[in-house]
Amino acid sequence: MAFGITRQELLEWKQKIDKGEIAFLTHYWLDSRFPESKTVTKVGCRDIEKLVAWGKQYGLKKEWIDRRKDGYSHFDLLGQKQKEILEKEGLMNHLW
Repeated sequence: MAFGITRQELLEWKQKIDKGEIAFLTHYWLDSRFPESKTVTKVGCRDIEKLVAWGKQYGLKKEWIDRRKDGYSHFDLLGQKQKEILEKEGLMNHLW
């Protein structure tokens, strides 16, 4: 279950994806499969090859992409990997 973001933040994430940019969206999230994680960062891009190349630099596999028919395919970042990547990307404001 996702919460803690505004409709505007979601729209901005989608607009960046639509432009072919690598886009980040972090929100609170509860899932019993991952009880230690309280947030998730979705990293998306309409250009799948660009997204694969971006993920590769962080050891993310293309098989891990949540491929969406609506065009908003993305990686889900959780836990320590989420923190590591956001720090390297200079997006400390995404860490709560």
